[in-house]
Amino acid sequence: MEEKIHLGGQAVIEGVMMRSPHAMATAVRKPSGEIVVDERPWHSIWNRFTFLRWPFLRGAVVLVESLVNGLQALNFSANAALPEEAGRAENQPAEELSPWAMATTMTVAFGLALLLFVALPHYLTAKSLGLSPRSFAFHLVDGLIKVLFLVLYILGISLVKDIRRVFMYHGAEHKAIFAFEAGESLTLEHVQKHSTLHPRCGTAFLLFVVVVGIIIFAALFPFLPRFSQNFWLNNLAQIGIKLPLLFPIAGISYEFIKLAGKRPDHPLLKLAAAPGLLLQRLTTREPTPDQMEVAIRAIERALVLEGAHRDTHERLVG
Repeated sequence: MEEKIHLGGQAVIEGVMMRSPHAMATAVRKPSGEIVVDERPWHSIWNRFTFLRWPFLRGAVVLVESLVNGLQALNFSANAALPEEAGRAENQPAEELSPWAMATTMTVAFGLALLLFVALPHYLTAKSLGLSPRSFAFHLVDGLIKVLFLVLYILGISLVKDIRRVFMYHGAEHKAIFAFEAGESLTLEHVQKHSTLHPRCGTAFLLFVVVVGIIIFAALFPFLPRFSQNFWLNNLAQIGIKLPLLFPIAGISYEFIKLAGKRPDHPLLKLAAAPGLLLQRLTTREPTPDQMEVAIRAIERALVLEGAHRDTHERLVG
C-alpha cells in the first residue's frame, strides 16, 4: 500500500487490538495457546460528517470512538481468554455487548472518571487549600492533584496480576507499531528491538489534557462571574463549566500528540512529550515473545482488511 497507513491500538485481556483507518482487529491468546482474532471493517463517523475531521474537532471524535472500540475489544478478549470449562463452549460465539449495555458501561466509566479527575481535585483545591478559581495557582494545583490521582490509580491497578499482564501487552502493542512505522517486516527479531514507549500513546494524551486544561481554565475563569454566594452551588457551577470545555481541550491535546508522533526528533516536541513517555513507564512492561506474536497477528489482520477495503474502493471509483 503506497499511501501511509496510520495504526492505533490498545492492550486488552491477553491480547491486543489494532485499528487502521478502515479496519479493526483484536488478537487474543486463549488458555490453550491458540491465537484467535476478531476482525471487522471499521468506519469513522467523520466519513459521513467531514467537518469532524477538522483540526481541534477530530480529537474529541477520536476519543469517543476509541472508547467504543476499546469496549468492543475488551468484550471479545474477556470471552476469548476464559478457560473453556469456566466459560462458553468451544464452538459458541462470544456475546456482543448490546448498544444499551455499551452505553451504560461508558456512562458509568465516564461518570467515575469525571468524579475522580474533575470534581474531586476541584473540591480539594477550593475547600482544603482555599484557593480561588480566578487565580493561576488554583488551576496549577488542581492539575497537579489530577496527575497525582492518575499516578496513584495506575500504581494501584498495577498491583493486580492480570493488569500487569495487560501492561506487558501494552508494551507489545507499542513495539509492533514502531516496527510497522519503521517499514520493517513484522518479525519477532524486528519488533523486539523497539521501545515500549510511544509518543502517540493514550497515557501521554492524558497528561496533555491536564496541561492544556490548566492553561485554558486559567485563561477563562478570571472572567467568569460568581454564580452563587453559596460555596457548594458556586463550585458546582464552575465544575459544570469545565465539563463541556473537556471536548476542545481533548481536541487541542490530540493535535499535540499527533504532531509529536510525526516529528519525534523535534527538540521542543521531544521535550513536551517527555512527561508522557515517563508516565508510560508505569503503564507498559517488557513483553514476552508470545505476547509480541499476538500484537503482530493483530496488525497483520488489520492490514489485510485495510488492503481489501482499498482494493474494493479503487475498483468502485476507478
